[in-house]
Amino acid sequence: MPISTAITSIGLVVMWSSGFIGAELGTREATADTLLMWRFIAAAAVLGGAWALLRRRKLRPRAIAEQAAIGALSQGGYLGGVVWAVGLGVPSGTTALIAALQPLAAGALAGRLLGERVSPRQWAGLAIGLGGVALVVQGDLSAGTAAAPVWAYGLPFAAMAALLAASFLERRARAPLGPVDAVPLHCLVSAVLFTGVALAGGHAAPPSSGTFWTAVAWTFLLSTVGGYGFYWLSLRRSGVTRTSALIYLTPPTTLVWAYAMFGDAPGWTALAGMAVCVIGVTAATARPVQRRMRRPEPSARRADDPVRDRAVSRVPAE
Repeated sequence: MPISTAITSIGLVVMWSSGFIGAELGTREATADTLLMWRFIAAAAVLGGAWALLRRRKLRPRAIAEQAAIGALSQGGYLGGVVWAVGLGVPSGTTALIAALQPLAAGALAGRLLGERVSPRQWAGLAIGLGGVALVVQGDLSAGTAAAPVWAYGLPFAAMAALLAASFLERRARAPLGPVDAVPLHCLVSAVLFTGVALAGGHAAPPSSGTFWTAVAWTFLLSTVGGYGFYWLSLRRSGVTRTSALIYLTPPTTLVWAYAMFGDAPGWTALAGMAVCVIGVTAATARPVQRRMRRPEPSARRADDPVRDRAVSRVPAE
């Protein structure tokens, strides 16, 4: 794997995982729509302002329309579904497990919709990765502490489907944009979307606590700039199947974040799940080693090539 691809993959896993920690920090002080509203207002203001000053250029109307749809799905649909589900009482481990089904769905659909070949080795890696995720969240699933309504369990599925749809739309875009142009537009669309939701629910006013604004800064810098920037960069470099497979590493990496931030030590089952996830992702994303055929020595080719010998024999001597 090239160094640039490895850096992109590591950055995606680490930064994407940070979003769960930021969500926990923020929802301790406010509702999910309040956190998401101010997160994307900050992101749209900073990233949009930087784009206007440093990279201002005319975007095609088709590109704007495509990226608006992609942003609404990848940020509005995915984050709205995940954070809302957790806010309603769906355990975070259950939410992570459902969201981690995305690689299998991407692998099943990539060949049909995008023409990407999914090898048996990749299928095996994806299946192993899902087993690792199941081990990581087993303790959370068996705790039996969820108090969410039944319909709330459909939200993580909707979130996973929204992110998957955004990934396919990006790959099929007629006027694609790079992350530098696309992410500020995604944030602007999400800011409008979540502001409308928060105003409708009467949750637009932010709390005055410093913890809330720390969570806003955390989710903006690490999750939005880092997570989504690396996600779209990986999507362009590695494709849907390889990028989606890296999502398997999000739940175990989140456990490391949680231990560092809150002192929540993972158990042996979680550690075993981390190891299984690494094996599965390695199998799904590593490029197969191609054997190089050994070329015969020049003298052997001359000695064993009668056609060449006849051709040489017809060349007149000088």
